[in-house]
Amino acid sequence: MVEKPTPGRRSFLKAIGAGTLFGGLSGVASATPGRQPGPKKDEILVGVSASAADMDQAVAQAVPGNAEIVHRNETLSYVAVKFPSQAADRAKENFIDAITKKDHIKYAEPNTTHEALYEPSDPRFGDQYAPKQVESDQAWDTTLGDSGVTIAVVDTGAQYDHPDLQANYKSNPGRDFADNDSDPYPDAPSSEYHGTHVSGCAAAVVDNGTGVAGQSNSSLINGRALDESGSGSTSDIADAIEWAADQGADIINLSLGGGGYTSTMKNAVSYATDNGSLVIAAAGNNGSSSVSYPAAYSECMAISAVDDNEQLASFSQYGENVELCAPGVDVLSTTTEARGSYETLSGTSMATPVTSGVAGLTLAQWDLTNQELRSHLKNTAEDIGLSANEQGSGQVDALAAVTTDPADGGGGGGGGGGGGGETTSGSVDGSLSGYWDGDNYTWSWTYSSPSQVVVELDGPADADFDLYVNTGTTQNASPNNYDYTSRSTNSQETVTIDTPDDSTAMQINVDSYSGSGNYTLTITETQ
Repeated sequence: MVEKPTPGRRSFLKAIGAGTLFGGLSGVASATPGRQPGPKKDEILVGVSASAADMDQAVAQAVPGNAEIVHRNETLSYVAVKFPSQAADRAKENFIDAITKKDHIKYAEPNTTHEALYEPSDPRFGDQYAPKQVESDQAWDTTLGDSGVTIAVVDTGAQYDHPDLQANYKSNPGRDFADNDSDPYPDAPSSEYHGTHVSGCAAAVVDNGTGVAGQSNSSLINGRALDESGSGSTSDIADAIEWAADQGADIINLSLGGGGYTSTMKNAVSYATDNGSLVIAAAGNNGSSSVSYPAAYSECMAISAVDDNEQLASFSQYGENVELCAPGVDVLSTTTEARGSYETLSGTSMATPVTSGVAGLTLAQWDLTNQELRSHLKNTAEDIGLSANEQGSGQVDALAAVTTDPADGGGGGGGGGGGGGETTSGSVDGSLSGYWDGDNYTWSWTYSSPSQVVVELDGPADADFDLYVNTGTTQNASPNNYDYTSRSTNSQETVTIDTPDDSTAMQINVDSYSGSGNYTLTITETQ
């Protein structure tokens, strides 16, 4: 149960803000004309608290004369400030230092660059092995998928009129965030093919007598956030994630990485998760023992890559954040017709959409929330004998996911998830009076060795509340002492913890960054 051991009021002060969060039709405002696609290394992203009266005004007071606000996202509550290309790094650092001391400013960070996660392939295979290895071909005896399930590919542009993709792409195939227009088609099809390959891994049309088969006949949409060079900015990707969630995407595929932790991207994947999307992301390709961002955010399912012998790919990153693995070496899929329509590529970029396609196939059979789908894919994964850091719960298994009733649970895999799939939840209502205020709670575990816990905060729209969590300690969580946090620019916060440390009760802190009002705190624990 959720317990409140003490009033838990904070004893220190922080900046005050006041106002409201603005929302438009999509939440993404138009960029200033002339803003270039792709990486935006001269920009600083500034997060503004939802309690600010005017987002632009809160930032403009600290913008130097040689810089300007060039972009804004009202839903994620940030603006992009562009400096001249010749501006010294020190000038940007001084701006970050100065503006983060201002009222209403939640964070300031460089608009980092992310890249498509693929590697050059070996000579082409004459056959597909991925659908067989994850048993999609056997699952097709039950379902080929459902066009009512939507997979959003946030990537380079995709050739949505490809003969083996067109039937699964929606009539409105997506949006271009790199060039800021309504058409996500590749600008340079001979070099911009990654998004087309990823689309085919997930949902090249099954059983149409043409080319290859993806994992499911789910509907596809494409948010073009990476340009023809295969790279793109944090802001473009975050905007595309928000857009995909607003389109009702059941699954958002992120075959990209780089740039490290950023609050802007964290807020984007939190927004998507809170709005019902399952975000599936590539673990990374540098072979290291930690997972890249955005896969490392707790909201994302991190996917490692294995080969056709079910061994960890030499390039695949691994670590405790990995939740599933999938085929990612020499994967045959669609490519742009300018490149010959089909080709073989390797990378966690390929393993990720294989998983997304299986997730889509699963939703064709079972009515699941995003968190239930995440647990079900892990509960039904196949243990292929790798360590938990390499395979997570195991290799995604389409047949088991489609034929196992989620109410009955699954066998689980090699660690990092699994269990019977039973859940229990509790909630408590509270209120905070202002920026000086905070409440502490504890959660006593219901299950022995829980597989996952989700902590959700639903607070007032005109305030900015944050969430902090500690596990494995009796120390209260706080803004200065936490293991996990969700600090968006509004009061809708979610923390997801896989295989939490249950040696002590979980410590939870609800904190007012600015504003006041009522909130509901909900904890859901999965066995």
